[in-house]
Amino acid sequence: MTNINNNKSKYTFEDLKDIVTLLRSEDGCPWDRVQTHESLKNATLEEIYEVLEAIDNKDMENLKEELGDVLLHVVFHSSIATENNIFDINDVIDGICKKLIRRHPHVFEEKQDKSTEEVITTWNEIKKIEKNNISYSNDMKNIPKALPALLRAVKVQKKAKEVGFDFEHWNQAFAKIHEELGELEEALESGNKCKIMEEYGDLLFAMVNFSRFFKLNPEFSLTNATEKFINRFEGIETLAKQKGLVMGDISLTELDKLWEQYKRI
Repeated sequence: MTNINNNKSKYTFEDLKDIVTLLRSEDGCPWDRVQTHESLKNATLEEIYEVLEAIDNKDMENLKEELGDVLLHVVFHSSIATENNIFDINDVIDGICKKLIRRHPHVFEEKQDKSTEEVITTWNEIKKIEKNNISYSNDMKNIPKALPALLRAVKVQKKAKEVGFDFEHWNQAFAKIHEELGELEEALESGNKCKIMEEYGDLLFAMVNFSRFFKLNPEFSLTNATEKFINRFEGIETLAKQKGLVMGDISLTELDKLWEQYKRI
């Protein structure tokens, strides 16, 4: 059994490892014992998004806490792997150290002054060699499907751009949006659900393509739009109460009027 000092003024990384080991042991927690890589997937992803939210909110105290939660998941997954004699946390640390040294030859080898763009190019070239990506399409396939769809689309489009398969100007990307919108309208007229879904996907892909020309993050843009909608919906709910109206009993026409009223406010 791992002994943990319950009254330390400041704990260390080694303490965290010992705590997770204890939680996973027979003397630990029944919930922690039964967790697997698969059962933790959603929670691991949620912790990453909570880190991003703390950054967006410029909440450093919360960021510190959320980074701790992410670190817990790194240690937890490593502990599960250790129990199955696959790898341990030291292998994880060793791997990332070696990768950083390998992918920064301008720092650890020839000591060259490079621009940010040159550093990214070198990083990607070394990554291709490491992943044995023998073609650009293979490079695209290796972009994780678990990524948010909008972010994955950005990465795929950037790979295509490396060989010049890209629009030269944002006007062309914008025209492509109109083209895809027209094709979606045709699909709607056909009533074919599979075709509608396909054309809707093409429209989203075209929208992502357009975002790159202005260095917009489509994930953040959609998040901001969603937050704006929530805030405005809260506004019309407030206006409805002021008018003695009950949400759920209001007609769509009246809701639209409240929406426009709140936008003016």
